[in-house]
Amino acid sequence: MEFLIANEQNIRLSVFISLLLIFASLEFISPLAKRRAARLSQWLTNISITVINTFAIRFILPIVAVGVSSYAVEHNYGLFNLINLGVWPTFILSLILLDVLIYGQHVMMHNVPFLWRLHRMHHTELGLDITSAVRFHPLEIVVSMLIKMAFVLIMGIPIAAIIVFEIILNGLALFNHSNIKLPRPLEHLMRTLFITPEIHWIHHSEIVNETNSNYGFNLVIWDKIFGTYLDKPTLPYKDLRQGLSEFGFDKPLSVFELIILPFKNYPEEGKSK
Repeated sequence: MEFLIANEQNIRLSVFISLLLIFASLEFISPLAKRRAARLSQWLTNISITVINTFAIRFILPIVAVGVSSYAVEHNYGLFNLINLGVWPTFILSLILLDVLIYGQHVMMHNVPFLWRLHRMHHTELGLDITSAVRFHPLEIVVSMLIKMAFVLIMGIPIAAIIVFEIILNGLALFNHSNIKLPRPLEHLMRTLFITPEIHWIHHSEIVNETNSNYGFNLVIWDKIFGTYLDKPTLPYKDLRQGLSEFGFDKPLSVFELIILPFKNYPEEGKSK
């Protein structure tokens, strides 16, 4: 655990780049559907957004969740710092609770009007690929981090659990946003526990009841427990249209259009909700 904490940034970056290359290669080999956007343009847009988000977090919130966890330990704040359950029970419970938090936060992003104005940028993608996993508005990233920091402080989530959870979350987000068609037996096996591309692609459908389903990023169990799970889309994946009607389906939005998106009104705004 000490090695993990001491080398957090290097480990997270190494895992992210490795999975990015692996899943990007699989998109060539076994795509779930034909690409709907030029790869170079899509990658440039989404990676540019990632760079902006990184600077936003570092500038606005220099003390992120790991720093809050360290502070909670030092000052004996948070449930897990007050109740000694043991290292491994605390670690496992922390991973589960963080996953529930991400699920609940995602549901909230879709149902609170102000938060939806931030989150809908993620749904403007006309065709998912692996880089869609990092396509979030900077303000949504900041709001998400604030929620996570508060949760870490209240629960006393240990640093190691935060790091491991973030690695898992980033890896599975890359996977389930990717344009990869799994072999049918593997798809059936994986979706019993995890969110697969076929499950998450439904969430990005233009059809309203499909957009408002399959909120999980890691475990599929929360959607099943809370009644938001949808097993398959109305249309076959090759015909499934992704995006939001108020932005049209003819061309992707530019980085500038995406950044100013929460501050503009659109003629059909609200019809997708």
